[in-house]
Amino acid sequence: EVQLVESGGGWVQPGGSLRLSCAASGFTFSSLSMFWVRQAPGKGLERVSGIHNGGSSTHYVEAVKGRFTISRDDAQNLVYLQMDRLTTEDTAMYYCVRHYYGLDAWGKGTLVIVSS
Repeated sequence: EVQLVESGGGWVQPGGSLRLSCAASGFTFSSLSMFWVRQAPGKGLERVSGIHNGGSSTHYVEAVKGRFTISRDDAQNLVYLQMDRLTTEDTAMYYCVRHYYGLDAWGKGTLVIVSS
């Protein structure tokens, strides 16, 4: 059974940092690309960042470039999202998502609230 379990969300003041983690199981993690997708209150889904298998290629939505860093640990089946200089616009539920012929497996999400 494929499982993706996010952690690390919470409340942080603007300008602060959080590190999200996603523990994957039930599939060959190292072979697949992984993504972080978020959904802000009242808005649609937004693909925030992705990392290809092997970790050699990453990409970010324009709004988070230079502030967020995605990484992976294939030995531990983990993917991370380091989020720095957070703004209120980053408030959202963040989902860890597997890419296998599309975004086919999702975690339950971890909530990030950026507020003063």
